[in-house]
Amino acid sequence: MQNRSTPLPADPFPSPGPESAPWNDADQRNYRLGIWNGWLVAVGDGFLSVTVVLAGFAARLGASNVVIGLLPAIAQGGWMLPQILVAARVRALPYKLPVYRSAALVRASSYVAMVLVAALLAGTPALCLTLFILAMVVNALASGVSGLPFLEVCSKIVPSSRRAAFFSTRNLVGGLLAFGAGLVVRWVLASPLVFPYDYALIFLLATMFYVVGYALFGKVAEPPDEPLPTTNIAEELRQIPLTLRADPHFRAFLQVRLTLAFASLADPFYAVYALRELHVAASQIGVFLIALAGAAPLSNVLWRRVAERKGSRRIIRYSAAAACLAPLLAMSLGRGQAGAYLLVFVALSVAAQGFNLGHTNHLLNIAPPIQRSRYIGSLNTLVGLALFAPVIGGVLADHLGYRTVFWLSAFLFAAAWWQCGKLRRDA
Repeated sequence: MQNRSTPLPADPFPSPGPESAPWNDADQRNYRLGIWNGWLVAVGDGFLSVTVVLAGFAARLGASNVVIGLLPAIAQGGWMLPQILVAARVRALPYKLPVYRSAALVRASSYVAMVLVAALLAGTPALCLTLFILAMVVNALASGVSGLPFLEVCSKIVPSSRRAAFFSTRNLVGGLLAFGAGLVVRWVLASPLVFPYDYALIFLLATMFYVVGYALFGKVAEPPDEPLPTTNIAEELRQIPLTLRADPHFRAFLQVRLTLAFASLADPFYAVYALRELHVAASQIGVFLIALAGAAPLSNVLWRRVAERKGSRRIIRYSAAAACLAPLLAMSLGRGQAGAYLLVFVALSVAAQGFNLGHTNHLLNIAPPIQRSRYIGSLNTLVGLALFAPVIGGVLADHLGYRTVFWLSAFLFAAAWWQCGKLRRDA
């Protein structure tokens, strides 16, 4: 553990927690690097929003709903699936950050590939989509490799009393900056720059922010862990049912996460529905992104207060209720109501910010430190399989229409809200 004998100096990124908690200069630097990483990655996420920007790009290329549904499935499911393998390897390492740095290099290369594919191959839509999706797969798997080390390092450099503030500060200012990214996206898509160069420019801007953000987190001074015995993936898979049987709180959390993952089957189709069924202008994609980003800072203020007063269980429950509003609003609006349709993305943003904060805090708080890697890897691998639900949503949209997908999503979010009653209340 780090030496915490020096009082915490004045910090431009203050966090709650015990006023007497001593921090030294290394702690302060790590905290700031973690915050800056979150801000820059949030801007990159704003430019490269899977459910808005990438879905709009695929729609412009004439992609089917199944392909559009595959995009968030790759981005989210691909992030989670490798983590059981990563957990088996990482738990034996005293330092996790080298794994993060290696994966970040692969991710940066895949972003460059996306820019080049979009700029050079849009004239052959099938080839462009194929290579773009391949780059997304590489990126998602690399992000899955980096995700577990990232959470492990965060759990070491940020004490539990400060984690809610740490992640909410990352999300709060990151949301404000992502709002700026939405303004840029709207300007680019409404500019004289023709397709596909408008999207290629957006992807290039995202790449720049991602690369700097990854580089900053790579400079964290990670305190070492006591090495644990190495395991293999077969052993980790065998441990999953044993861990679930032994810990009812982990089992309840997994049930909620799986239901929420299946409920996300409608996420990539809100923007596509507006473009194809409500016939909004292509530049409206930027406005949708502004709504997503603009709601994030205010909702983070709300979620931080809930985290400090009520805990992560209440955040997840309230977020499920907010997410349930999105499909209900989408179904209630028709042509000529593009302004009101922004409320769909406001509800999605409020829910997403709550889930980001609530899920991370709840998992880190219920996981025993010695089994933290196993808990993270097991949960994310199982949930990752369910996050391919948007592909099912695409099939349903093609055969039964978008409204069927929206109704099913609303039902599943309501079910997740009910299941939150079984989560551990003090986590």
